[in-house]
Amino acid sequence: MSLSFYSARDLRAGKGGIWDSLGRSNEVVITNNGKPRALMIDVDEDNFDETLKAVRQARAIMAFAKMRRKASEEGYMTPEEIDAEIAAARREKKGEQG
Repeated sequence: MSLSFYSARDLRAGKGGIWDSLGRSNEVVITNNGKPRALMIDVDEDNFDETLKAVRQARAIMAFAKMRRKASEEGYMTPEEIDAEIAAARREKKGEQG
């Protein structure tokens, strides 16, 4: 399975090849000025909700990793300190529920 790349202009022009590529490879990258801008993935009625949930989860994981990197680089908190804060919050929440 290989990625297919199309420009935003191709998408606006409604080129049918995009949909054919999406059907073959399940993933199409849309570029703007030669840089990746969007990822199209093949979904159907049976897996739409599950796919959307997985994409959102992946984006959340990526955002969290980016925040951790930035915080660490700027000297806010180390990953270990962040993990300790998360663990403490989870323990506190569990204590409130239990």
